[in-house]
Amino acid sequence: MTEGDVDPRFSLANERTFLAWIRTALGLLASATGVLAVDVPWPTAVVRGIALLLAAVGGLAAVLGSHRWRRVQRSIEAGEAYPTARAHLVLAVTVVVVSIAIVLVTVT
Repeated sequence: MTEGDVDPRFSLANERTFLAWIRTALGLLASATGVLAVDVPWPTAVVRGIALLLAAVGGLAAVLGSHRWRRVQRSIEAGEAYPTARAHLVLAVTVVVVSIAIVLVTVT
């Protein structure tokens, strides 16, 4: 490699991380579809609310993953430090909120 070339291992690792975000987005969308498809004994508004939250965050995960990929790729090409990751908090909070909702609906 000559000076200024980007080590392909870093770009490929960045791409794998992006694909993980896409898999997560697809998993959230599949979960939203599953919640709607399975006949659970919960109020319709709760089922739709959970499905809507999962679907919305699934779409957001795809956008955040794409945005993160572009920012990291620019950093790699410029030889700069990578940007701080914060988007994963959205996914963690969503899982906690959905978990609490399911527990509350199941227990009551």
